[in-house]
Amino acid sequence: MPYALITGASKGIGKAIAFELANHKYDLLLTARSADLLQLAAEEIKKQYSVTVHFLPLDLSELNASQKLFNWCAENNFPVSVLVNNAGFGLSGFFEKILLSETMDLLQLNILVPTQLCRLFIPLLKQQTQSYILNICSTSAYQAVPMLNVYSASKAYILRFSRALKHELSDTNISVTCLSPGPTDTDWAKNANVGDKVLKMADKFNMSPQKVAAIGIRAMFKKRAEVIAGFTNKLGAFMAWLLPDSFVEKTTGKLYK
Repeated sequence: MPYALITGASKGIGKAIAFELANHKYDLLLTARSADLLQLAAEEIKKQYSVTVHFLPLDLSELNASQKLFNWCAENNFPVSVLVNNAGFGLSGFFEKILLSETMDLLQLNILVPTQLCRLFIPLLKQQTQSYILNICSTSAYQAVPMLNVYSASKAYILRFSRALKHELSDTNISVTCLSPGPTDTDWAKNANVGDKVLKMADKFNMSPQKVAAIGIRAMFKKRAEVIAGFTNKLGAFMAWLLPDSFVEKTTGKLYK
């Protein structure tokens, strides 16, 4: 069975996607920074499903990490037919007060790494009968978000890049899907330091990583260009499109400030 490669697979949505693909009988290639969490995830998956799981501890924000990941797959002759670009993180606060090094790390992980991996793996994906690219985005991609300035912009890039890439690959065996979750029961909001007000509001609308993963994988197999996880999040994206940008930006800015 061809392999599914998942970045950021040690916890949260990435781990849930790994379980979902294992349920579809895919062998798995997992990568994330924590070797211990990767090993635990691999053991849990192998215990529950009869699939092969390999993992590579790797900090994708480091220079040439994407190439290292590709080389690992190529050297081991792993036949990759699914690429899931899930690794990423958020930063909240005034742009001028966030360390430049942190901003550059975000751009590296949220934009450059998915772009690099798509470019590196497309030739391998073309060798399979049917292949898929699933890029994990965010509902913040549908609007500018003050105080989540660079993060929301990075996700807008992923959304547009995914749609353009899907069009370019439409005559090939590769389908590209972009999954945009909203508030999800993971560590993302805490790690992004979004503040208690946002955390309390997010708790009211949080979806489980498992539900988000199921929605994303279902959309991927249906070869949809993009999917927003959950009715409330779809409604929010629609309202962001419908209402004046200045109103949306002022409202979200007050929320995150």
